[in-house]
Amino acid sequence: MTKHTSENIDITTLSNGVRVVSETVPHVQSISLGLWVGAGSRDEAPAIRGISHFIEHMLFKGTQKRSAWEIADSIEARGGHLNAFTGKEATCYETRTLADDLELAVDILTDMFRNSLHDPEEMEREKRVVIEEIKMYEDTPEEQVHDLYEQILWKTHPLGKPIIGSEKTVSSLTRDSIVEYMATFYTPERIVVSAAGNLDHDQLVKLVENALGDMSGKAPKRALKPAKPSGKSKRVPKRDTEQVHFCMGTTAYSKYQKERFTLSILNNVLGGNMSSRLFQEIREKRGLAYSIGSYTRTYLDAGHFCVYGGTSPETFQQVLDLTLAEFENVRKNGLTEDELTKAKTQIRGALVLGLEGMSSRMNRYADSLLAFDRVIPVSEVLESYNAITHANIGEVANKVLSTEAQTLTALGPISRA
Repeated sequence: MTKHTSENIDITTLSNGVRVVSETVPHVQSISLGLWVGAGSRDEAPAIRGISHFIEHMLFKGTQKRSAWEIADSIEARGGHLNAFTGKEATCYETRTLADDLELAVDILTDMFRNSLHDPEEMEREKRVVIEEIKMYEDTPEEQVHDLYEQILWKTHPLGKPIIGSEKTVSSLTRDSIVEYMATFYTPERIVVSAAGNLDHDQLVKLVENALGDMSGKAPKRALKPAKPSGKSKRVPKRDTEQVHFCMGTTAYSKYQKERFTLSILNNVLGGNMSSRLFQEIREKRGLAYSIGSYTRTYLDAGHFCVYGGTSPETFQQVLDLTLAEFENVRKNGLTEDELTKAKTQIRGALVLGLEGMSSRMNRYADSLLAFDRVIPVSEVLESYNAITHANIGEVANKVLSTEAQTLTALGPISRA
């Protein structure tokens, strides 16, 4: 067992490889606790697409000593919160409790994690639930278009596959496939227990050691590879909607590329908030859309930049043309000094304000450990942003905002193309 302390953040690695990270914040009365595993949709074979997300559901359905109701009630009866989420590269099971309930929170999460029954009858019920969730997404074009965009952009890469799976793959999942998947990927070196709040790190380590210290095994190493854009676009007619919902963007930078910081600045100015160029030009000045903006995603071996909007069919092309015109404007003229300075200030403020919440801190520590095997100090992140120059902006803009590089995905009452 090894322990490392930096910036009031303690990190302990158990002898089997499970990592425990926490920050003690004595002035709050709560604890945000997350049990993370570095397994997500990118780890799934084609026949079991959606299994990571389905396991997330099943871990709430009862263990050897608790029913599904008892799992929920044990936390909620104390005024706490229990939840989970699945991503492309990680899955998190989390609680928010009062400081006095740390032992209970660890016990609940680790019990779910290790002792879930995966009852076949319960599985069949939950399959119907997840299939309804899939249908809900298909009925919500403003949600569906983002998944479709990544599928079109990265057609042959594991990151392009939807987290939720399909009705066909979810229906075919078995108890054996769940047990096998968890035995393969839910292994100590991929597990991080992260916490922030009014807690004692050594107590947390002892609780985790008792619950997870006897785990063994090692997951196969991920085959990371750059995700090349497909170069294709897709327009999907969807007649039962009033708007065209679209995503337009291209492959950008991974978590390991320093250019991701420059892209965050560029994104902030282009469409990251209400004062951004696209929001002001398309919504405020012209009234062509209610929703218009941009965002970035970063993964271990790839990332992307995307503009999302929703507009009427008759103004769809105009909105696209205005967006591409703004891309070209930035490529030719860059950002103003005021825009660059303001974007740095906004990002710094958002980062610092985000750390006011214990859940945000807990998430940051786990995400950083899983990707970098260390917690990146806030000061280091801010230095990366402060060092960005207009030349950096120009280099990134020329790559990411090139008209020829864009992949377009659109859903709505439009012609197929």
